[in-house]
Amino acid sequence: GQVSGGGRKPWRQKGTGRARQGSIRAPHWRGGGTVFGPQPRSYAKRMPRKMRRLALRSALTVKAQAQEIIVLDELSMDAPRTKAMDAMMDALGVERNALLLLPEANDNVELSARNLPYVKILRANYLNVRDLLGYKVIIMPKQAIEVIASFLGEESEPEAVAEEE
Repeated sequence: GQVSGGGRKPWRQKGTGRARQGSIRAPHWRGGGTVFGPQPRSYAKRMPRKMRRLALRSALTVKAQAQEIIVLDELSMDAPRTKAMDAMMDALGVERNALLLLPEANDNVELSARNLPYVKILRANYLNVRDLLGYKVIIMPKQAIEVIASFLGEESEPEAVAEEE
C-alpha cells in the first residue's frame, strides 16, 4: 500500500526472539498499507465509429417515426431574451424537456434558452444517442439536418414533422 513511513526495520533480524519484520507499514501491522487495494482507473468502453453512427441513425429514425422532431426553417433571435424563447417553445407546443440542436454557435439563441430548465442546447456536430433519446422533443433548423447528414451519410435525414418559422 501507499502509506508514509516505514523506511527502516523495526528491530534487528535475529536475536530478539520476535518474528522478523521489515517495516512498520507492512499490511499486517496496524496503520499498515492495503494489499492490492483499489487503484483509480478508467472504466470507459470504446465503441466502433460505424456502430456509433448506426446507433445515432436508429435513434433519429425512432424519433422521426414517433413524430418527435420539429424542423424549423430558421432559428435566430435579434437579442438574447429568455421570455421570447419561452414564448416560441409554447407556440411549438413544447411543455417539457426538449433538445435544441443548432448548426453552429449562435450566442443569442444559446443565451435565450440556457435558463429554461426544460431545454438543452446542443450543437448538431455533438449530437449523441443519450441526448437524442433522453429528450421528448428535438427542435432543429434545416441547417442542422445538413450538419448531421454530413457526418452520418445522406440517407439519415429525418422527415420534417412540423414546419415553423
